[in-house]
Amino acid sequence: MTDNNIALKKAGLKVTLPRLKILEVLQNPECHHVSAEDLYKKLIDMGEEIGLATVYRVLNQFDDAGIVTRHNFEGGKSVFELTQQHHHDHLICLDCGKVIEFSDESIEVRQRDIA
Repeated sequence: MTDNNIALKKAGLKVTLPRLKILEVLQNPECHHVSAEDLYKKLIDMGEEIGLATVYRVLNQFDDAGIVTRHNFEGGKSVFELTQQHHHDHLICLDCGKVIEFSDESIEVRQRDIA
């Protein structure tokens, strides 16, 4: 059994081809902070026949199961990334929309102090 099969079962999800393929795309380092539409296009480029509605449904299931984290950045468009063990923040380029992840302990301390 592959790691992806185990991850899906551990999350309480049935192992299906669409779930496996979507998880495979999300594991690609180039696919951090990917929208459902961009993920769908990537699947099409790979020759996969998975509908856009299925991509949305699987991403929602992954979000509910804690496999992915949904972010709503500028413009109200949801993007997804695999849930990570460590907390991190995001910088977003206002010109191109590129998302840059970073961690800064001093920011974390200030957030805890304010909360």
